[in-house]
Amino acid sequence: MSGDFIENRTYDEIEIGQTAEVQRTLTLDDVALFGKVSGDLNPTHMDEAWAREQGAKGVVGHSLWTTGLISSLLANVLPGPGTLYRSQTARFLRTIEPGDEITARIRVREKREDRGVVFDCEAINDRGEAVMDGVAEVMAPLERIRIRRIEAPSVWVDHTDSFAPLFAQVEALEPVPTAVVHPVDEVSLKGAMEAAQDGFIIPILVGPEARIREVAAQFGVDLDGTEIIDVAHSHAAAERAVALIREGRAEILMKGSLHTDEVLAAALDKVNGIRTARRISHVFVLDVPTYPKLLLISDAAVNIAPDLDAKADICQNAIDLAHTLGVARPKVAILSAVETVRPKIQSTLDAAALCKMADRGQIEGGVLDGPLAMDNAISPEAARIKKIESEVAGVADILIAPDLEAGNILAKQLIFLANAEAAGIVLGARVPIILTSRADSVRTRRASAVIAVLHAHALRQSPKVL
Repeated sequence: MSGDFIENRTYDEIEIGQTAEVQRTLTLDDVALFGKVSGDLNPTHMDEAWAREQGAKGVVGHSLWTTGLISSLLANVLPGPGTLYRSQTARFLRTIEPGDEITARIRVREKREDRGVVFDCEAINDRGEAVMDGVAEVMAPLERIRIRRIEAPSVWVDHTDSFAPLFAQVEALEPVPTAVVHPVDEVSLKGAMEAAQDGFIIPILVGPEARIREVAAQFGVDLDGTEIIDVAHSHAAAERAVALIREGRAEILMKGSLHTDEVLAAALDKVNGIRTARRISHVFVLDVPTYPKLLLISDAAVNIAPDLDAKADICQNAIDLAHTLGVARPKVAILSAVETVRPKIQSTLDAAALCKMADRGQIEGGVLDGPLAMDNAISPEAARIKKIESEVAGVADILIAPDLEAGNILAKQLIFLANAEAAGIVLGARVPIILTSRADSVRTRRASAVIAVLHAHALRQSPKVL
């Protein structure tokens, strides 16, 4: 097997004693893909900490992995293309762990008259210790086959769960009273009650009680012990839920089955609302498989074409949330199409002004840089190539979009093309506001609730926007 082609050895060409071998280093990706393909999620194979507690040296389902190396030798090298497996037996002598270099070797033991060829098989680690041995029997091809080598597809495996620390953090906190506005469909009612069952919130359901109970009965949602405030319609529900915030009975506002505009109109009412001097804005919190940490994007849902003052508040809201999520000095990238100030591109002028506002203390708690294009905001290599020297370039925690359209497109690209999971809340009012969506997964709804609970607790300690 060499170059761009692989060739087999026919039955007549095979001789007793012939050998072939391959070396490969076990990686964490191998472990993850083993679990995905085989369905074997035994913690001995998948959870290194658990395996070590049980006295196992390493982590991996080595039975399939080492026999897979043997299979690749038989299929690609000796005999090669055209080989048909008959049987394989194996003994597994030692555990292996990521970083171990394994040499798999096969040796022809016997040729049979029916094209059968028997191989002795073994796998040895880089310390010379036997890991596996066994016997394989195949049907060898009769005709010479030479085919172009097929390159293995690139597979990227995400080993991180950026939401996990947030779930762990909220477990130590008491649940937060939450006004749930008009939860009269399956998604909004289940989302609220799932968060209650998880111990994140204490829901107060505000809406037409008969409809709420009808939905609960239809979808098997247990409302036992849950407070329901009966109001006639969605407008009244939004107003009453906001009143609960003003009365101090709730510390989170959660949207149910009604238009976002109805919730925000009640929250921002000049007389009876919960507005502050800060402009409200939406922040997406994304766990992107190809990015090493949580990524915040704002604003992608509330402010359509924010001016400079609004963008300053958008930055501050996102920075405050990053603090809640444990980022002490978040790196904020002000996005545009280019990384230089261009008088004809308004977003570059706004970016430059925002950075100077941060220098003067008008935006606090983070380090800002901009304008930055998307590539040099999140890629260290792109920033290096373009010779951008910055604390932010390539390693941003927060991306500030130039307008709602750009932010919304960016967030949804990451969700639907990069398999990102996106939670999110609205900030800038007296309390965090959760905007649920019918498209949200259970995990997304849980993450949004967790983020709101963490921020509500943070506001108890330091009510920055009051």
